[in-house]
Amino acid sequence: MIRALRYVIATIVLTVYYGTRVVVAAMTGVRQEPGGLYDRIQFAYGTRLLRATRMHVVVEGLERIPAGPVVFVSNHLSWVDIWGLLAGLPGTIRFVFKKELSRVPFLGPAINAMGHIEIDRDNRGSAFASYDRAAAQIRAGTSAVVFAEGTRSMTGKLLPFKKGPFVLAIAAGVPIVPVVCVDTFERLPKRSIAPRPGPVTLRIGHPIPTAGLDYAARDQLAAQARAAMLALGAVE
Repeated sequence: MIRALRYVIATIVLTVYYGTRVVVAAMTGVRQEPGGLYDRIQFAYGTRLLRATRMHVVVEGLERIPAGPVVFVSNHLSWVDIWGLLAGLPGTIRFVFKKELSRVPFLGPAINAMGHIEIDRDNRGSAFASYDRAAAQIRAGTSAVVFAEGTRSMTGKLLPFKKGPFVLAIAAGVPIVPVVCVDTFERLPKRSIAPRPGPVTLRIGHPIPTAGLDYAARDQLAAQARAAMLALGAVE
């Protein structure tokens, strides 16, 4: 009960506080820049949510991330994945997120103001247009984080992959970097509101190049990323 109460209060307070700061910054003309206000805010948001629920992030394989923007392709087991990725990944990163999150008070306006990438999966034409905009954003220097399965796993096991993350990496012409979130399912399973304290581990794999590939290579890339994530400890 105490863990659940701490989680709910921390989520509401931190989302309102940081969400308001982001929206006010955007309204007053604060620009997006590497290491700038928006990057610092999302790092603080992820770090403080972990701390409030008595977790901390451990990152393995940071040295494998190449210079320049990439598409991080991750598994998705829990809301804790997002906190860990915000706190643990370097550089300027933005998530590809489902349109439904835009309707969440404070969170929705904030993530849109920060330049996170909204995808409407129910509208194929709109989704592809969003990926085109995202590819341009990546080429300009922002790394994207995409959950390969498109939703959280109910069992802790890896679900089938969506094609979108790999289409995005091809369109942007940047490497795919596989990431596996470990222990997050045990920390906060889907539909639970009582986080369990402990470490959250991010395991980063070797980059998978996309230079010179076209749309037809999306399934090949998905298979390569899945194999890499299984080797990093994802469960199938």
